[in-house]
Amino acid sequence: MVIKRFPINQLLQSLLPEPSFAEAPSVGPLRLTRRRQWDRWTIPIGGRMPKRLLTLGLIGCVGCATGPALVGHIPEMPNVPPAVELPVQPTTANIDVADAPADSLTLVDYIANEPFVGESEAVAEPTGFAPPVDPIAAVQPSGAGGAIESAEPSVDLNLPSALAMVAGQHPAVAMARWRVQEAYARLAQAEAMWLPSIQAGFGFHRHDGNYQASDGSVVDVNRNSFQYGLGTGGTGAGTTPNPGLVAQFHLADAIFQPKVAEATAWASGHAANATENLQLLTVALAYIDLVSAHQDVSILEASKTRTAELAKLTGDFAETGQGLKADADRMQTELALMENRLIAAQEQTAVASARLAQAVSLDGHGRITPMDVTVVPLELVSHEVDKASLIGTGLAMRPELKESQALVAAACQAYSREKYAPFVPSVLLGFSTGGFGGGLGNELDDVSGRYDIDAVMSWQVRNLGLGEKAARREQSARVQQAKYERIRVMDQVAREISEGYARVQSRHRQIDATERAIEFALDSYDRNLKRIRDGEGLPLEVLQSLQALETASRAYLRAVVDHNRAQFELQWAQGWPVQAVSG
Repeated sequence: MVIKRFPINQLLQSLLPEPSFAEAPSVGPLRLTRRRQWDRWTIPIGGRMPKRLLTLGLIGCVGCATGPALVGHIPEMPNVPPAVELPVQPTTANIDVADAPADSLTLVDYIANEPFVGESEAVAEPTGFAPPVDPIAAVQPSGAGGAIESAEPSVDLNLPSALAMVAGQHPAVAMARWRVQEAYARLAQAEAMWLPSIQAGFGFHRHDGNYQASDGSVVDVNRNSFQYGLGTGGTGAGTTPNPGLVAQFHLADAIFQPKVAEATAWASGHAANATENLQLLTVALAYIDLVSAHQDVSILEASKTRTAELAKLTGDFAETGQGLKADADRMQTELALMENRLIAAQEQTAVASARLAQAVSLDGHGRITPMDVTVVPLELVSHEVDKASLIGTGLAMRPELKESQALVAAACQAYSREKYAPFVPSVLLGFSTGGFGGGLGNELDDVSGRYDIDAVMSWQVRNLGLGEKAARREQSARVQQAKYERIRVMDQVAREISEGYARVQSRHRQIDATERAIEFALDSYDRNLKRIRDGEGLPLEVLQSLQALETASRAYLRAVVDHNRAQFELQWAQGWPVQAVSG
């Protein structure tokens, strides 16, 4: 049996790459508002989904469209509503986007612009849509995907919708985006540092008792003064201590702080992308585990059916005297153990549903049912691509590395600030206007206009120069730390890609090995069962072949699931690049 690996990335050649490091990340409001219809079918896919999500989202369609042909002993599959319903087109083996009209809406564009629909909607089922088939030979549930009957509400969900929920509503992603907003607010504040502040109000001052005049004599004075308008606190002949318009800053801060804040904002944007990427990986793996749990239930249900048939046949042989009662008891024991394994597998579907609900931040009261009822090998990264090119892609695309680069730039700008600080002045500019008046005793008269203008520039060398040297040394150390952190992240990216590449290659070979195991186990089971029905041997002799078939089926499922997980992990390690697969 040959399983076809679907080249998903062929659909993504028209998409644009992520912005370069020099571009500031775009931050916009979170929203889930628009809804579109395609003919009369609604596609429940959602939100402002970044284009890199499409690399993952399309596999929900692949699972329903590319199942391999099965060999014998497969009961009929019930019709399952597809995750994405499209206008009826002639059935083809592959999805071809090369011949699409220029003015038509492609599936990629459609998924990227659709809002998320949380609950499954009742839609008319299009005719002529072939139901998906199970890639695991000779293993099929009695119901769709082996779903557990339960009174609790169910939420039908496919992978594109789950990934769109991450982009639209997950709290970890939302928090990261708001941290980006905070960083850009700091940038705006740094850029406005040199602008004056406005201080308006009024002030009253009264003095009773001795007072030293400017000639040094001490006199007994009772006086009061009052000021209002732009600026407050003026008394006597001095300037207004709190100017109405005041700009006070160090020129080095006005020059370098906006640059530091800009680089820090870039780092926050890349950190938000890294958070979203990691959450997308978490959701993808959780969805794979959920589909795997349902498929495992399907395998055990099929095995239980065969075991029950074999137990009945063994019991009939014992009743007619052709077999032993001990053999019948042995088969009943095996049937009870099979029931125990099935209960444990059903538990895993509930656990996987709860984990997926947490990953997409969905209400956990309802059980999530995957709309993909089959597990097929996915090809997000071609097995023929060499590891060096994957590492190069990861070093260019990973947001964690871009974040570390931005932090190095921020540290360098902070060092420049300390380097030039002693050579540029601190600036104070003030302007006050309003009414001012006063008098002796309790009198308050002669109130009229008053204007004050202040301009001060001063240079500072901290702690006889030792403070300046220490400040530069501190910032230089931070620059070196940021550079070595960048190198550490580069090494980590290379290691993660190397590990992912090794897993993909190894698990690809495991799929081939377990495919052959299923074929041999199925052939052994058929031959042994036919021999027993022809009156040769005892039914118990079929048990070992039945157990081998179950073991091989579950091993194949595990190999495919591990392969798909490795594909997603390798794609994440590269930073979710959009690539075209040749051939």
